[in-house]
Amino acid sequence: MEKLWSKTKIGNMELPHRLAMGPMTRSRAQEDGTSGEQASLYYAQRASMGLIITEGVQPSDDGQGYLWTPGIYTEKHIEGWKKVTDAVHEAGGYIYIQLMHAGRMSHPDNTPHHRQPVAPSAIAPGVEMFTATGMQDIPVPRELRKEDIQTTIADYRKAAAAAIAAGADGVEIHGANGYLINQFIGESSNTRTDEYGGSIENRARFAIEVAKAIVDEIGAERTGFRISPGTPLGGIQDGEQGPDLYRYLTQELAKLNLAYLHIMHLGNEELLQDIRSLWTNPLLVNRAGRALEDLSVDIDSGLADLVPVGVWSLANPDLVERLQKGAPLNEADPATFFGGGSKGYTDYPTLKELESQKG
Repeated sequence: MEKLWSKTKIGNMELPHRLAMGPMTRSRAQEDGTSGEQASLYYAQRASMGLIITEGVQPSDDGQGYLWTPGIYTEKHIEGWKKVTDAVHEAGGYIYIQLMHAGRMSHPDNTPHHRQPVAPSAIAPGVEMFTATGMQDIPVPRELRKEDIQTTIADYRKAAAAAIAAGADGVEIHGANGYLINQFIGESSNTRTDEYGGSIENRARFAIEVAKAIVDEIGAERTGFRISPGTPLGGIQDGEQGPDLYRYLTQELAKLNLAYLHIMHLGNEELLQDIRSLWTNPLLVNRAGRALEDLSVDIDSGLADLVPVGVWSLANPDLVERLQKGAPLNEADPATFFGGGSKGYTDYPTLKELESQKG
């Protein structure tokens, strides 16, 4: 894993190694979307990961999908995140806030305004959503009008500005995993007949316009973008044109000179190689289900510049030290992934804490 521990530069950041903490929803924010009281401790504990990409953060009331997720569009949200970014910086890390508009992956019971979810087309995802009263079917969303699309792009822009005001080093645009941007990309979720639907260029348009707006607001060097080609989350199917759409999207995003592109990769190796050749800036590759011993394979081959790690970093605040020493890892507790207090959030022990308990 020698190359894994080499330094690298991404955007404005000088990173100590090639690992990053991947984004993971934790559902521990306050009712109004302000970051939870322990969020600053949780993220600061993991500052040795170098770059932290936060859980998905909604850019507006419409953008919220799940209960107790944080926002970044009010003064209180900014104040809450400022505590987090200060703590991470004090501990020597960098932090990107992930902007996630859930689109149709939502339920009126989970949002501040209790309105129907929004999406490119009035097509329900066909899955259930956890709410305060239990699991419920996700309703058919309201199709965004053209003026609504422009408002939503403006929401992303304002949220990016708010993230920087809160002290974040940058933002990651969540264009993956079945959420709003991915819903525009997906053939099964976007049946529009205007300039935002139909052709490859049209289905990629919303993603590109959001990226351009954010770059215009905070700069390309502080903007990352996440994609998940071929990932059928939230009922989305890319269709036969999917790989070509992602090649086109990669080419267009490359023109913006973003800090990085982040891929959630599920197996199309040919497409991944094509994206690598089209994308000359740093590439983050997150392979689902990757074995620990394979952590550095994409770095060693030159395919990736950074490897985002999810659950291992959730359960091991000192993951870097453990990997460097060949020490055993804490097991993650899935029952505490979403919601709750400090259990399974800020109480995973470090090696030092375990040694002091023995002593």
